[in-house]
Amino acid sequence: MTLPIKIMRVATGLLIALAMSLLGGSAGAAKSEPGLNCSRIPELSRTLLHKHISFHYVNDELRQRIIDTYVKRLDASKSLYLSEEVEALKKKLRGVIQQIRDDNCSALAEIQEDQILRYEALQEFATQVLANDEYELDTEAVLIIDPDKRSYSRTDEARKELVTKLIHFQMSNYVSSDMDLAEAREKLTHRYELMTRRAKEKTSEDLYADYLDAFATALDPHSNYLSAEVLEDFQISMGLSLEGIGVALSTRDGYSVVEKVIPGGAAAGLKILEPQDKIIAVAQDGEDPVDIIDMDLRDVVRLIRGKRGTTVHLTVLRQGDTAERFQVSIVRDKINLEEQAAKIRFEEVQVGGEPQKIAVLELPSFYGGNDPGGRQSSEDVAALLDQARKEKAVGLVLDLSRNGGGLLDTSVDIAGLFIEEGGIVAVRDTFSQVQVLRDPSSQIAWDGPLVVLISRVSASASEIVAGALKDYRRAVIVGDDHSFGKGTVQSMVPLPEGLGALKVTTALFFRPGGQSTQHAGVASDVIIPSIFGTDEFGEAHQTYSLPTQSIAAFIDTSSLPSDTSSEDTPSWKPITPALVQELVVRSQKRVEVNEDLIKVRERIAKADARNGVVHLAELMKEKEEEEAAKEEEAAEKEAAADDENSEEVPSASLEAPEGGKDAALASAEPEAEDGSDLAADTSTDTADGSGTVPAPEVEEEEEDQPSPQQLEAVQILADLIQLTS
Repeated sequence: MTLPIKIMRVATGLLIALAMSLLGGSAGAAKSEPGLNCSRIPELSRTLLHKHISFHYVNDELRQRIIDTYVKRLDASKSLYLSEEVEALKKKLRGVIQQIRDDNCSALAEIQEDQILRYEALQEFATQVLANDEYELDTEAVLIIDPDKRSYSRTDEARKELVTKLIHFQMSNYVSSDMDLAEAREKLTHRYELMTRRAKEKTSEDLYADYLDAFATALDPHSNYLSAEVLEDFQISMGLSLEGIGVALSTRDGYSVVEKVIPGGAAAGLKILEPQDKIIAVAQDGEDPVDIIDMDLRDVVRLIRGKRGTTVHLTVLRQGDTAERFQVSIVRDKINLEEQAAKIRFEEVQVGGEPQKIAVLELPSFYGGNDPGGRQSSEDVAALLDQARKEKAVGLVLDLSRNGGGLLDTSVDIAGLFIEEGGIVAVRDTFSQVQVLRDPSSQIAWDGPLVVLISRVSASASEIVAGALKDYRRAVIVGDDHSFGKGTVQSMVPLPEGLGALKVTTALFFRPGGQSTQHAGVASDVIIPSIFGTDEFGEAHQTYSLPTQSIAAFIDTSSLPSDTSSEDTPSWKPITPALVQELVVRSQKRVEVNEDLIKVRERIAKADARNGVVHLAELMKEKEEEEAAKEEEAAEKEAAADDENSEEVPSASLEAPEGGKDAALASAEPEAEDGSDLAADTSTDTADGSGTVPAPEVEEEEEDQPSPQQLEAVQILADLIQLTS
């Protein structure tokens, strides 16, 4: 049985398959004891290598990757090992890999025993620091928050200094939630006790799963071993049945990182969380926060999940122009499928001095599947394009800026709505076989001026659409400098019951021009800055991401536009370099004076300049400012209440407008996504017929205001219409 091929962005730790072919294979064929044991690791490793697009045997490069990945998992925060100890461990692991291939996993148990001793020593030191009656929170502490940007300590004193800084940082998380210092010390001491206990409670099956997943992730960032427990989470997420906050999480260097805020989820409704935010503490309603740094992501997920209608409180660290820490409270709920559906709205703009109607079509994901009764995004988009024609829109903005991917076939269908015929994407498999997927219909649903808005969040299926429309010179691509840059396809390999599954990269896809979107993504013709335009976003910055490749172009020349019209050529005007250059000049003049976009550029520049360094004083200052703001707000409300009761002032004149900021926050509802590293959530991009997306709707005026990027995209479209009229 084969499920619809599904392509989407997946960061390290996420359990969302890009392509889910239920493949058979040798995995699990040998007779063995139930569950994952040492004798199964060699055969599962061979299955990964047999199916992987790039690696087919363990060479020196892959061996070193496996070692580095496994060591990083043992000590994500770089607080357990000294640099010389790490080198000794890596040297030992070179022989361990061969031992495991020979069905000998005793070294993994030895490493675990050593780990327990190190956690006990870490706990003892942390307890000494926190038990000291003279302990005070050092607000002048400076910490490189990203372990990848700091080295292992060379001496024990340097390691103690690092751990002390981590303790100050963790203590500040508790204190910032209005907990007194004594209680915070007690809570953090218990946190270190739990870390030691978890290390002791690891079973041999846990050890084998950790090693096998490190082996898979060393192949590329999107290949994984999914244990039975993790697979169950993944399957639940694919059914859109979880109740949570609507956020996909990954684990990175000991932090639970927001990878995606899911349309229709609770967090999306609040408009507070952003991709790359780090969740550092979780609290249930009425309870103290739990520090989740270095906590297993599955345990984090369990903290965030909960009954619909209950509230979870998150402490979030965001690194922008300053290090910012804040709390957000989210009411758990299911994803609102309506928010995942394609939507259209209309804007009136001046084109050559005349008012004209322009359509903006937002597509949050490429949903669909085999369910005959389920909604298909291609059908919804076609219906909305028909609506645009009936409304006599003179141009269209296709907004894929928040679209992380979806079904491959659906992306082909949607790209085909804008051209008459031709190849949309090519897929090359492990055996170098290339299959070109073509526009299934010669009919064109929209032949007017077209702008496609992307960001570095736009991935996989979004890149297929944007890349095809660019190569056919059909649309102007605008947004961040480039899209995410994920050009790989993954397959799920189910294993015998109790073993879970393998997720492995089995194919690459290519644009009609022959280029892969891998790493480079789809470059924008006109750049509009957004908060996603930092080096933290993009496949090129993923560890061990596969290099870009290319094949021969497969553009159907009959579908290319021509400057001279005839019955045999497409009806749209071609996008030429000269036309793009003029659009760039006009857009830059607006962007340079747009206050919202100026702030975005400043935030990106400052974030890049900070390079992951956090000053504790900044975090504490923000806490003081937040408390001052709350006091001011309370005073204003009290004054307003006094005025409302005054006979001299009509009460109606003091009432807040309906749907004001406070009302919006109070009524906003939540949800979630992922799978192994799923924040109790469900993926919008997993609607493989498992959820019914409602019919598309035309947005009413009370809908959310357009973003600065959307507004500039509309202006670029207006310029395009004027220049091609």
